[in-house]
Amino acid sequence: MTDTFSTGTQAKSRAHGHSDRQLSHLLRNLALNSGPKVTLRDIAVAMEDRSFGAFLVVFALPNLIPLPPGATFILGLPLIFVAWQMFASRRTRIWLPKRMGDYAFEQASFAAIVTRITPWLVRAERLVKPRAWFLGSRFCERLVGLLALILAIVIFLPIPFGNWLPAFALAIIGFAHTERDGISLLVGTTIGVGSIAIATAVVFAAGTLLSFLF
Repeated sequence: MTDTFSTGTQAKSRAHGHSDRQLSHLLRNLALNSGPKVTLRDIAVAMEDRSFGAFLVVFALPNLIPLPPGATFILGLPLIFVAWQMFASRRTRIWLPKRMGDYAFEQASFAAIVTRITPWLVRAERLVKPRAWFLGSRFCERLVGLLALILAIVIFLPIPFGNWLPAFALAIIGFAHTERDGISLLVGTTIGVGSIAIATAVVFAAGTLLSFLF
């Protein structure tokens, strides 16, 4: 496993000159250097000031696959938790309650997960890369956090077909935040604002229809 990670990392660095701060590289290092278990707190510490974005990606992605009714209620709560901290916290990285932070993966299981998702991350990193980053202050980051919070609430609400597009926007915003890509952040923000407008229109139309019927 170690040889596979090392070889992949070296080849990746030679071929693309990628930064050691990219998400795929940070996860590889954590898989290589962790103890017998990897906790969510370990991941947050490894992500440092990029942990908000990383956890947005982690909790947004499950909402992009077909789920049974009511699943977004459960999956939306962690997104609200992360987005609220991004908006309101004075911290520059996520804080996890003890029970959540202590949730652990076996090192072998975590390494297997990293091995499986790394090719997808590397492909995404060819598009999402450090450029035109404009969140130079905590105030600007709070504004993005406010949008993320609104999107998380939209995902949480039982709006028919209303969760996929905001979840997609949050995944882009989170990944752009992790990679420090201002252009991708603007793309995710645009999709996010559009998804809020669509969800608002759906709720308004549903309310109008119910008023007409009853």
